[in-house]
Amino acid sequence: MEALLAIVALLFVLFLALGAYATVKVVGAAKRGVDRTLTQARRTVEDHTLRAKSFAQPGAAGELAQLRLKLRTSMRATQDALHAGVAEDESLKESLALFRRLSAHGHELDGELRRLESEPDRATLAERLPALRERTEQITHSADSLRWAARDRARRFADDDLDSLSTQIDMEAGALRHWTTPEQSDPSEPAQAPPPWPEAPVADGTTAQQTWPETPRSRTAEEPTRPAITPPGQRPAYPWQKKPRPESTT
Repeated sequence: MEALLAIVALLFVLFLALGAYATVKVVGAAKRGVDRTLTQARRTVEDHTLRAKSFAQPGAAGELAQLRLKLRTSMRATQDALHAGVAEDESLKESLALFRRLSAHGHELDGELRRLESEPDRATLAERLPALRERTEQITHSADSLRWAARDRARRFADDDLDSLSTQIDMEAGALRHWTTPEQSDPSEPAQAPPPWPEAPVADGTTAQQTWPETPRSRTAEEPTRPAITPPGQRPAYPWQKKPRPESTT
């Protein structure tokens, strides 16, 4: 009885532990989902704000907004492309590691551009803009190169797979269309030899004619012709019959 109670208590504790673990996992997943949603919403709002500043504000402030928008768009697109491709192509792990190093420089530049948006000294800001523009161009160019290289690699693999699949389909279609007529003779088999000619008979001093194989036609030709109707024979004369009267000549 005590053993049964111990087993029931152990099962109860186990169920409680499993329930607590499942609750923690669900809460964590929900929290990550909420954080992801908030991050995307904040990013969208910030991108729209930068786009509006790049059109509304003239001068250095508007150009700073354009540089930030260009940098963020390029880095985000490259990050999405590499993360999507590394799941299918393990060789992209090295490219992803290089992008992480490049992303550190991108975040540093984005933070510097964001701080300079509130800079009151417009003259100093205008002097620093060429260097900031060059750094932005260098980072975005590297990110674009990684992104397009990954896309070209994926497209190349897809083209190779499509070519191989097309070749296999063509071979299968040819095999399905290959059939032979049962009555068709095989050209490799030798043709049937014709019958040999009959040998000439040995000469016996009476005839020296060549004999031929007997055929139904020759047998019919050798038989004498018979009349189609047998001619009537002489009929017997009886005493009660009249003699035939000769025909009159007058």
